[in-house]
Amino acid sequence: MNVILVDYNNKEIGVSEKIEAHKYGFLHKAFSIFVLNDQNELLLQKRQITKYHCGGLWTNTCCSHQRPNCIEYNTVMQQLDFEMGIQCSVKRIFDFYYYVSFENGLIEHEYDTIYLGYFNDKPNINRNEVSDYKWLDLNLIKQDIALYPNDYTYWFKSIFLPFLDFVNILKK
Repeated sequence: MNVILVDYNNKEIGVSEKIEAHKYGFLHKAFSIFVLNDQNELLLQKRQITKYHCGGLWTNTCCSHQRPNCIEYNTVMQQLDFEMGIQCSVKRIFDFYYYVSFENGLIEHEYDTIYLGYFNDKPNINRNEVSDYKWLDLNLIKQDIALYPNDYTYWFKSIFLPFLDFVNILKK
């Protein structure tokens, strides 16, 4: 799979094979989806242990990479259905970028677009991608991250508080 390389203004500058981008730390496009229910609980997924990094950790509902020559919204919707078996509309809420090196030598250097959706049913998870899921209250997630930070992916911990601020502004 190829990923789209970008600059810090999210301008496309090329394409790279996904593992190569992670090996050399090339900045590339990614997206993260947050799905809430009517009880203001977030649907978390536990990444399958066999993932190339961060296996077995809890994270946001779904995340992946934008594919070259594809409409971003379509890719987002397809990935949400592929990983979580969910079909719901989502909207783009903000962007951020981050850089982190992992013990296995891979590097996440992503320009990440955050999407928000709402869903009130049971997901149908893809066991090749996701080992477990849970709906959890946003304030309990904040407490759990503080108590058990090593149980969560780096990017989720990085974007959770800005996401929580966004949701709190929506409620006002």
